[in-house]
Amino acid sequence: MPRFRGIVSHALWATTAVMSEPSPRLPPDAGALQAPLARLLRPLVRLFVRSGITFPALTDLLRELYVNVAEYDFALPGKDQTDSRVSLLTGIHRKEVRRLRGAGAPVSAVPASVSRTSRIIARWVAAPDFTEADGRPKALPRAADSGPSFESLVASVTRDLRPRAVLDEWLDRGLVTVDAEERIVLAEAAFVPSGGGTQQLYYFGRNLHDHIAAAVTNILEEKPRFLERAVHYDGLSPELARRLELRAREIAMDALQQANREAHAACETDPGGEARWNFGIYVYAEDAPRREPEADASPEPKA
Repeated sequence: MPRFRGIVSHALWATTAVMSEPSPRLPPDAGALQAPLARLLRPLVRLFVRSGITFPALTDLLRELYVNVAEYDFALPGKDQTDSRVSLLTGIHRKEVRRLRGAGAPVSAVPASVSRTSRIIARWVAAPDFTEADGRPKALPRAADSGPSFESLVASVTRDLRPRAVLDEWLDRGLVTVDAEERIVLAEAAFVPSGGGTQQLYYFGRNLHDHIAAAVTNILEEKPRFLERAVHYDGLSPELARRLELRAREIAMDALQQANREAHAACETDPGGEARWNFGIYVYAEDAPRREPEADASPEPKA
């Protein structure tokens, strides 16, 4: 029988911690961060090597980021940030600090195609006019004198684009298909940008940033501010891991579509502002090498 480890993840611990009295939160010791940081960075380093980002190139980027974060995120209220203080905080020589200050943090601007596509798809899977009773996006005629159509969908989001141009682009990218009744059908590919293109790389940076930012905020503040949980089982057969992965995908898509419907409805009456919100889910499985249990370890109960 396989031995299960970490069955319910840190969710139970985190819930207990929230219920207890908050204690002053100090930044973790730098040494304690080494192991989790190495694990966090390993898949990124694999991507860097495969993509041709060399260590010197990464060092240049990190140097600029260090200076930028120290300059803007660690400025003292009412005081000008000095080269000396930035140098002290980062360990980077003052001459380099002086050269790099004011360069501005790398900005992840939303590509026009990403913004346009995501807004139209979000409306297609959320607005009552364009969804079935069970919440699935309707198959839409290209045009219609009355009732929902692909043309009215695009026009409800933007008047700057011709619906035919959007349709041609989406057909080329595999985001939609045309059924036997000449209706436009939203494909699963619309939810999962792929191929390392502009859209996938944009969401790669955005989603990982938000997940890491939520986790870092929870570490640094007195009690967790953001929900950041996972359920994990170790020691599974590959067949069960695959089955759980497929089921998790179904649960995740249901949750995302429900959140999108509620957010879309709420936005109809929202006055707007500068705030943003992100609700993300990830599913991961791998064939990890089996590790022998410790000799003195007692079996853990199954969830």
